[in-house]
Amino acid sequence: MVVYKKLEPIIAIGGGVCLDIVGFAASLYRRRTTYIRVPTTLLSYVDASVGAKTGVNFSQCKNKLGSYIPPVATFLDRSFIQTVPHRQISNGLAEMLKMALMKHKGLFELLESHGKFLLDTNFQSCNGLLDHGCVALMTSRIAIETMLEELAPNLWEGDLDRLVDFGLLISPELEMKVLPTLMHGEAVNIDMAYMTCVSNDRGFLTTAERNRIIQCIKNLELPVWHHDFSLNLVKKSLNERLKHSEGLQ
Repeated sequence: MVVYKKLEPIIAIGGGVCLDIVGFAASLYRRRTTYIRVPTTLLSYVDASVGAKTGVNFSQCKNKLGSYIPPVATFLDRSFIQTVPHRQISNGLAEMLKMALMKHKGLFELLESHGKFLLDTNFQSCNGLLDHGCVALMTSRIAIETMLEELAPNLWEGDLDRLVDFGLLISPELEMKVLPTLMHGEAVNIDMAYMTCVSNDRGFLTTAERNRIIQCIKNLELPVWHHDFSLNLVKKSLNERLKHSEGLQ
């Protein structure tokens, strides 16, 4: 018997929200239908295109519904990114910066020195040539590879101690509260900026290191604060994360 749902996959073409919704629907339809991801924004290119997880907002909560269903293939083509707005490029750079801060000093240095060029050229031009390749190709490749290195050994999230969760403690509550004022990467970046300052205050980062990170963030035209980022929001976010980690929600 030919099982057509395996031979005729759904093709998801779009940003991160589109890829997640299609992936989640594919996991439900006939108990699992294969699908292909084609990311068309920088954020989805380096984040949503990688890994097995899908997440859909529900009941005013970030990614409350979802499943684990890896695509049968992901097609990456930076030419899609050439038409997205300037702010969308900055939004995607936040996700790349996260991986740089957590796993790859070289990527951070590339973003620090070439971030403005990448932002202004929508990752299309190779005028920023380095000795061993195009900076647009290099930075996106490193970001994806470091993400894969982190996700692959823990694909089903049996271990919740994950480097890729940096910036995801307070940002989900902030993002849902102010939607659509902030994009996902912007909310994550505000969380990262706050945690950078906390790390400096607790002695894990020097003041010079903190200032260097914050300056890189500003050069990428990302926000470091939002007026709704309050102490009450921090407390609520910590409480929600504890519930999630302990399997209470």
